[in-house]
Amino acid sequence: MVTTNGDRTHFSVILDRTGSMESIRQDTIGGFNGFLREQQAQPSPATFTLVQFDSQDPYEVLHSFTPIGMIAPLTEATYVPRATTPLFDAIGRGINDLAGRLDAMAADQRPQKIVFVIVTDGHENASREFTGEKVRQMIKQRRDAGWQFVFLSADEEAIRDGETVGVQVDYSMAVDKSAAGSERLWKAMSTRAAHYRAAAAPDMSLADAKLQAERDARRGGDTRR
Repeated sequence: MVTTNGDRTHFSVILDRTGSMESIRQDTIGGFNGFLREQQAQPSPATFTLVQFDSQDPYEVLHSFTPIGMIAPLTEATYVPRATTPLFDAIGRGINDLAGRLDAMAADQRPQKIVFVIVTDGHENASREFTGEKVRQMIKQRRDAGWQFVFLSADEEAIRDGETVGVQVDYSMAVDKSAAGSERLWKAMSTRAAHYRAAAAPDMSLADAKLQAERDARRGGDTRR
């Protein structure tokens, strides 16, 4: 089968590993790994960039444009929450690095679908290079070029940082801090990503998943544990 650039997806995941994530460390590892397994099972090719951030190491690149099948699951050894939250710096650097990498690629090698995922449980409190307004401008520019930005959090309050940097409300999702909540969050994003990669969904909007979560909560199905 001939693969065209239209068949290719690139995921860039900017993952908060600051101290506020400690309480949901295992849930985050499990949620991320479930997302990774589902995406690795998809038939279309994809590449993957994974960056972890905190104030001790504001931009640690674990993988850069690696074929998704070669990405190893997160473990307690590779995901260790600590320190404070340079969220804007991590997003800004992630966008610049990805844009530079794409610009350097031959046109027929660039992935057509770009999914940029921001995962955080804390509030911005340590950035030195980028402001929220600067990141907002960068996200708008790349969104206009077709990039899909998703903002995930196990804290409703942290969603405000997503709004600050211009991630649209339908592309942001928050759930309660629990194993079930984390699983729901990552599963919703992964299901939409699978549909988007297969051209069964036009974008990465999580609006339907949020409506379903609200219905489940009203029925008492949002079990906290």
